[in-house]
Amino acid sequence: MSQLTIRSLAELLQHEGQELGISDYFTITQEQINQFAAATLDHQWIHVDAERAKTESPFGAPIAHGYLTVSLLPYFWNQIIAIENLKLQVNYEIEQLRFNQPVLVNSEVRLYAKLLSVKDLRGVAKARIEVKMEIKGQKKPAYNGVITFLYHFM
Repeated sequence: MSQLTIRSLAELLQHEGQELGISDYFTITQEQINQFAAATLDHQWIHVDAERAKTESPFGAPIAHGYLTVSLLPYFWNQIIAIENLKLQVNYEIEQLRFNQPVLVNSEVRLYAKLLSVKDLRGVAKARIEVKMEIKGQKKPAYNGVITFLYHFM
């Protein structure tokens, strides 16, 4: 997938209503899950106890924290699009986020993005983006929702 480059509010507006792209696949490992658990103090066994998850979890394996998958948004977003000539980018909002199915350890995931709308707020671009985290080999996405970024162009 080739990365889209946007250099101005006018260029961003040209992509309104269009698919922006899909990132590369990324594998969620047990080490990443454990590190996320340590950072967030969320050590629920369904994430960090592989042996117990194999026998007691309805999924048969540890699953990634939902918020771990969401925290990967910037990583995936930067594969899809490069926004240049910025003074500042602000994560503004996540709306209608729905976790549809768990991401099992060692699953490969990627992000799909579509630019829903762009508003010019006196020179600041408010971009609403539909996102969907796909799981390789699965029909249902891990999650879908709408994220909003504010782009302060130079």
